[in-house]
Amino acid sequence: MTLKGPDDLAKAWFAKAESDLANARTIIGGPGPYDTACFHCQQAVEKCMKGWLCSRGQPFPFTLPLLQIDRRLEDGD
Repeated sequence: MTLKGPDDLAKAWFAKAESDLANARTIIGGPGPYDTACFHCQQAVEKCMKGWLCSRGQPFPFTLPLLQIDRRLEDGD
């Protein structure tokens, strides 16, 4: 897939978040390990936040902690 701009990059982040949520649901529906399901949920939230920043044309490092992303979301309103 060729990413053509911020909207494409945002969609890619949202698609990755959906994949993490699907993995979490699969794990929760089985015997676990549930800490891995929690990890996938955290990853999904982080990827959604990055997708939102991309949709607003906001740059970010790929290893940005969630609290710093949250501050950027608040600043972008």
